[in-house]
Parts: sequence; structure tokens; C-alpha cells
Amino acid sequence: MELRLLHYFVTLAETSNFHRAAERLHISQPPLTVAIRKLEQELGAPLFDRNPRGVTLTAAGEAALEPARATLAQAEQVRQAAKQGVAGERGRLTIGFVGSATFALLPRLIEPFRRKYPAVELILNEGNSLEIQNKVEAGSLDLGLVRLPLQRSSKVTTAVVERDQLVAALPNSHPLARKRRLDLRQLADEPFIVHSEVSILRATTVAACQNAGFVARIVQEAVQLQTILSLVQSGLGVALVPAKAQRFAPDRVTLVPLAELIDIELGVLHAPSGNAVIHNFVRMATDKIDS
Repeated sequence: MELRLLHYFVTLAETSNFHRAAERLHISQPPLTVAIRKLEQELGAPLFDRNPRGVTLTAAGEAALEPARATLAQAEQVRQAAKQGVAGERGRLTIGFVGSATFALLPRLIEPFRRKYPAVELILNEGNSLEIQNKVEAGSLDLGLVRLPLQRSSKVTTAVVERDQLVAALPNSHPLARKRRLDLRQLADEPFIVHSEVSILRATTVAACQNAGFVARIVQEAVQLQTILSLVQSGLGVALVPAKAQRFAPDRVTLVPLAELIDIELGVLHAPSGNAVIHNFVRMATDKIDS
């Protein structure tokens, strides 16, 4: 059954006159008459009683009117949903994120994105950068918020969305915790707590220590940054962590800026795609880089 025929039927029911209905529909009266007869044939019942003054609904017409209106309304919803889908205003977005993205990046992105695109369903999954990269490449995630640079080459698209620096995380009882700034080489004799092997932050920490003239003495590894901070609080060692972790640092942990600027970056990555939902998120993420 054509939606056009239902539209003609509803319009004629509302105007009770072929001439007025044709004017509202911007067509001539004969095609309208033919269309109504076709619809009546399809339904197997007359929808209107014709009289010199116009038309009135039959019992079949009365019964069919509200379902016809509902069908047209649903069809309009389908059209609007498709239009929103093309514009990236409706759909589903699966996002992988590293733990440190929760400090500032996710709060900066998720709330305004949901406000602007309320019909987009967001599904968030935490992981490490390499896991997220693998899942984006495999198509099980739409995009990822990861540490840059990527640990292996890839055809995924990346863009910087947050810049930060590493700082020293020390127990409050540590003598260096009272300093306003310290040289990294002052930690040469300290035990280090670092990220696991799959983290770019581990590689950055090791390289920074080497540049400062010593090899970091690693005594403990952890996957999550929150775990590293807790281990520092326990007195097991020191760590280099993002400065944006300050608001989440435990009470007995002090973050001390370093004299050396050790830049780190968070980025958004996604496979090349024409998906407008992905592009809307990436555009918002890169519109104003937090540094």
C-alpha cells in the first residue's frame, strides 16, 4: 500500500471535499479521485460516501482513519531518523578509552556530545592503547581515546585531543615531596612503579630517565594509573604520571612538577570511514585541544 494513497485519504477525510483536498495536495482533482478509488479497491471497502456537497466517511473510513494517520506519522519518523543518521545525529558509537582519559578528557567530551547529539547511544569500554587500537582495526570499536604515539604502525586515522606533561608522584613522607620542582635525576636512586609493558607511558618513563642519565630501577608494574598512585601512596616507590591526575591523586601522594618538560599526548583514533557519527565526535574532540 502506497503512503501517497494514505496521505490522500487522510487529506480528503479532513477536508470532506475533493476540490479542497486537491488544492491542499497541490494536485488536480481527477488524479485524487483515481487514487481514492484505487485505495478503496485495495482495502475492499468504500471509504467515503459521495454527495453533491462533498464526502463523508463510511464506517470503513472511520475505522481506517486513525491507523492511516499513525502509519503516516511513523513513516515521517523513519524519514527523520534516516535524515539524522546521515547527519550523524542518530546512531550508536562504541568508544574505547585508556584509564587516564577519565581525568579530564572524557568529562570534557562526553557531556557536551550527549547534549548536542542526544539520539546517539554511547557505549564506553576501558582498555589499554594497544588493545583499543586492535579493536578499532578489527571493527569492534568505532574509535578510541589512546596514548600517542601508537606503539605499532597502522592505517587508522589519529589526531591529538589532549596535551599534558609527566610529573613525579611521591609519597607525602618523601623528602622531595616538599619541593616546588625537581630534576628527574634526583630520582635516580628511587624504586620506580611503572605501567605494564603494553603502555606508551612506560616507554616514555624509561626514555626520560635515560635522558636524565640513569636507568630506572623498576620494582613494580601496574595496568591502571589509579593502581600506580595507590602503590606510590603505600610507599613502594615513585612514579611519573600525567599532571592531569592531580585531582585524582590519593591524599598521601604529592605530584611534583619536573624541571624537564616531558610532553605526553592523548589522541583519538578511528578507521577511515564515512560514518557521520564518528566524524561528529572526532570534530568535537579536536575542535579545542585541552593542553
